[in-house]
Amino acid sequence: MNYYVHESSYVDKPSFIGEGTKIWHFCHIQKNARIGKKCIIAFGVWVGEDVVIGNKVKIQNNASLNKGVTLEDDVFIGPSVVTTNVINPRAFINRKEEMRKTLVKRGASVGARATIICGNTLGRYCFVGAGSLVERDVKDYVMVLGNPARPVGFVSQEGSRIVFKNKNDLVKCPIGKTYKVIDDQWTVVCMDTDMNK
Repeated sequence: MNYYVHESSYVDKPSFIGEGTKIWHFCHIQKNARIGKKCIIAFGVWVGEDVVIGNKVKIQNNASLNKGVTLEDDVFIGPSVVTTNVINPRAFINRKEEMRKTLVKRGASVGARATIICGNTLGRYCFVGAGSLVERDVKDYVMVLGNPARPVGFVSQEGSRIVFKNKNDLVKCPIGKTYKVIDDQWTVVCMDTDMNK
């Protein structure tokens, strides 16, 4: 094995775990899960069937990722984050055919005890504040807070706040990347990466 699984954890077969990944105490990885390289899966994490996790993802204690969740590379999932996959569950009705997918794009961070309602996409490098309830898509570089979560500002790729005084401003973050608002007040691009695709 070129990855680490603590003896108290269960990894159902078949599943795929990438090189250098560490799965710590009391985790359960269900069948057909795909976990990328150099991930950290902390204490008590549950990864559902068919969940896809990219490279260098960090999932903190007691997070729960249901079937239908995809995390792209470099995503951070805080302690006790919960995802759902059925919008109107009932214990006595089988709604497996109604499951909705959730996509968390590259570099996004989801704070402790946040809940992500299924069927939504969290944009690249967005930031979901602790305890928030996400019930709609979150755009790239946007910070959302609250219940329900609403946009409150912008964050850079390295996680610092970006403040635009005027709509046409170009703002540099501490690592030198430049950001600009486009189209409307909640659409931001990184001029150094997004415009060079």
